Amino acid sequence: MQPHIVRRPSGSTEGADAVADAARLGRSRRDALALLLSSCAMGLSPAAAQTPPAGGPQAKSFGYDDVVRQARILGERPFDADSATIPAELSKLTYDSYREIRFRRDKAIWQEGGSDFRLLPFHLGFLHDKPVQLHVIRYGAPMPIPFTTGLYEYGKVPVPKQLSPSLGFAGFAVTTNLNDPKVQDEVISFLGASYFRLIGRGQRYGLSARSLALDVGGEQTEEFPFMRALWVEEPSRDSTELVIYALLDSPSVAGAYRYVVTPGQETHVEVTATIIPRKSIARLGIAPLTSMFQAGEGDLALRTDFRPEIHDSDGLMMQTGGGEWIWRPIKNPKALRVSSFGDRNPRGFGLMQRDREFGHYQDLEAHYHARPGYWIEPQGDWGEGRVELIEIPTDNEAFDNIVACWTPQTPLEVGKPTAFSYRITTLSTTDHLHPYAQTQNSFSGADVEDAQGEGVGKKRFIVDFSGGDLAYFLSDPARVEIAASTTLGTIAAAILVANPDAKGFRAIVDATLPNGQTAELRMFLKARGRTLSETWTSTWSVPGSPASPAKAVEN
Repeated sequence: MQPHIVRRPSGSTEGADAVADAARLGRSRRDALALLLSSCAMGLSPAAAQTPPAGGPQAKSFGYDDVVRQARILGERPFDADSATIPAELSKLTYDSYREIRFRRDKAIWQEGGSDFRLLPFHLGFLHDKPVQLHVIRYGAPMPIPFTTGLYEYGKVPVPKQLSPSLGFAGFAVTTNLNDPKVQDEVISFLGASYFRLIGRGQRYGLSARSLALDVGGEQTEEFPFMRALWVEEPSRDSTELVIYALLDSPSVAGAYRYVVTPGQETHVEVTATIIPRKSIARLGIAPLTSMFQAGEGDLALRTDFRPEIHDSDGLMMQTGGGEWIWRPIKNPKALRVSSFGDRNPRGFGLMQRDREFGHYQDLEAHYHARPGYWIEPQGDWGEGRVELIEIPTDNEAFDNIVACWTPQTPLEVGKPTAFSYRITTLSTTDHLHPYAQTQNSFSGADVEDAQGEGVGKKRFIVDFSGGDLAYFLSDPARVEIAASTTLGTIAAAILVANPDAKGFRAIVDATLPNGQTAELRMFLKARGRTLSETWTSTWSVPGSPASPAKAVEN
């Protein structure tokens, strides 16, 4: 198994994730198109660009069906690994020199049209050395965006010479009046492979969404699908949402995507995907999310400086098809760990940053307390499958080491288009998602490995639940009890203590497990036949025989 850790961007205009290949087009054809459109495709200020073409009947508007058609054609052909090259002066840029190159905000696309949206293409260079072709859809017609150095400030980097208008870009960011009616702030960006990031009001960029994941956490080397082309519908003055299309490609799949972005307090994106496998894929991840977790409240040994906690997300949240709400705290494991939650037609899942207290992070630069969670809501029936959580060891917060996604039980049929739809929402709190008490803190005691020579290990788990209706029961705590279970081993003790300061309860569970085994521990609070809290789960292992990587299954 070859786990992959993605290098985290320091900002959407400065970072580097995985790298996208370029659309393979004829150089002369690209040059001709770019030169033809260069006078009107970028500025958007000429009157002609603001007036619909006169004359006869209008041609059918370019849309999602056109991208699906291109994906089907692409999927019927063998994967073409060849890509357009970029000048050596760009590919040789270092991380620091690439950060010097910034888009000139006064050149933003759509600033003259009255829309609240602006489009800012990213420059190629450093790890972003394979161009993607960008298009603006104006009055139903896709128009390529030509490259020009006049769009950028180069800082200490010499301005490149004689670059073709058909060079392409590394991706783009979109700004809008997210936090202030008079200020343009980034709301979403596409940069690297099929990665994109979005934020809501008052949030800072943190975790990333991906369009598709292939063999993440599997036995094969992970494959990164990438965008060959991106199209963005030009918004009108009154547009409150932005429509983006993408053509995805990789050795194993081709795909078409539609993203409808609605900025707000909780920004959300409606995603429609049509996936066409070139070959059978056992571990195909739908709606994948990628995040970082180095240390949490109980990980004193993993802290590298004065900061108490270092993470973009602190838990996996899930609502099963049967309606159960599950919370799995994220860990920075000692070895690669893959946890699977089997389900049918899940109602939702996501990586959350539930802890919003600045004092728990003490980071004035990263603002981990302001980083959002992403909540995925499947549309329609997704059938049998599993939500997978992949946790990869890391000692550096610059790398993403956490992945969550939905994996269908049955591999998609080769050559057959399969559609998935879902919504991604940025969240600063999970309090409104369900009426039950939620996990606020999660700790675990030191491992006791076969201390009595009995062939078993022991461990204590401490979970603080608060919210929901727990405050009601504080006057009579005896009515509340812990429902705890484990897939292997035993529950040796279960203790419940009222926690008035948190308006909740602290659950303490001691568990045992045979040497060399891995188990899933579950607990929730109830009052007689009434469920009071979400279900907290955790994976733990006891050394004693080869068991790496640990794989646990939650049913």
